[in-house]
Amino acid sequence: MNLLENVQLGPKTTLELGGAARYFVKATDDATVVEALRWSRARGLPARVLGGGSNLVIADGDFEGLVIEMAQQGVRVEGGRVSAAAGERWDDLVALTVQRELAGLECLSGIPGRVGATPIQNVGAYGHEISHTLRMVRVLDRATLQEQTLAPDDCELSYRNSRFKREPDRFVVLEVSFELEPGGAPSIRYAELQRAVAELERPDIAAARRLVIELRRGKSMVLEPDNPNRRSAGSFFTNPFVTRELADRLIAASDERVPHWPTDDGRVKLAAGWLIERAGMRKGTRRGSVGISSAHALALIHHGGGTTSELLALAAEVRAAVLDRFGVELEREPVLWARSEEESLS
Repeated sequence: MNLLENVQLGPKTTLELGGAARYFVKATDDATVVEALRWSRARGLPARVLGGGSNLVIADGDFEGLVIEMAQQGVRVEGGRVSAAAGERWDDLVALTVQRELAGLECLSGIPGRVGATPIQNVGAYGHEISHTLRMVRVLDRATLQEQTLAPDDCELSYRNSRFKREPDRFVVLEVSFELEPGGAPSIRYAELQRAVAELERPDIAAARRLVIELRRGKSMVLEPDNPNRRSAGSFFTNPFVTRELADRLIAASDERVPHWPTDDGRVKLAAGWLIERAGMRKGTRRGSVGISSAHALALIHHGGGTTSELLALAAEVRAAVLDRFGVELEREPVLWARSEEESLS
């Protein structure tokens, strides 16, 4: 185990914000994860697991514990079953499945991060979620340091949520398996993508992937070094679910169409980006070194030279504006790493 000390974590995230880890290990195999957890446990130190840092906000102060970066590699393809190690880059895996003509992940193209994080967040975009194709998750139980295999139902996946997210110190994801459709056609559910696909003579999963990346690029949701909105964690807020009564009041009070989607449980999903802009927090809004993306109101960005405190203050301002204007509470989507467990609770 190659143990490093005082490693800056900001450069390991897409926001490029945050303090340092007192101890740091890059795990290129599962055995190193076990060894690192045993090492931290023997010293009474907290341990956190880092993927690609694309859905993560790290506090400014230093973390006096161990951070384990998941860097394991390996992909297996057996018919429609595709299994990938936690440290594989997610979009590389999607590109591979499209190349092999395996349908099911193409609408999740262009999303940064690593494979191991996808079931934790139940990553989704353009009408698709990880839950639609997930077959199995191999995990390490942090209490016993023994491996387990979890079926989709065991993962308790829901909108941008999972058992892993609700029990952050219970499991470490080691490998994820998907069941895809060999030679299948793309499943286009999202209206914006349906309109783009309708213009194609023969839409296939390769075309769907190209269109998804193009749409994401238009919203600055593809990591590119020359994009001024590149330092972000993607969507900073989830789309809120509200009561039918509240949705009806918002729709009746608006002089324009309110994007909304009724759900099976009687609630209505609203578009957080629409709410943010109508609450007066426009795209391109800037507060010093942080701001709202000029391409997408859901993305909070870091212009450089800023702090996590500034970013969180802007997030609080956005939440307050939406609550005041619409009576709707927005929830943060990325994970927040505070300096200590006490700070996390507060």
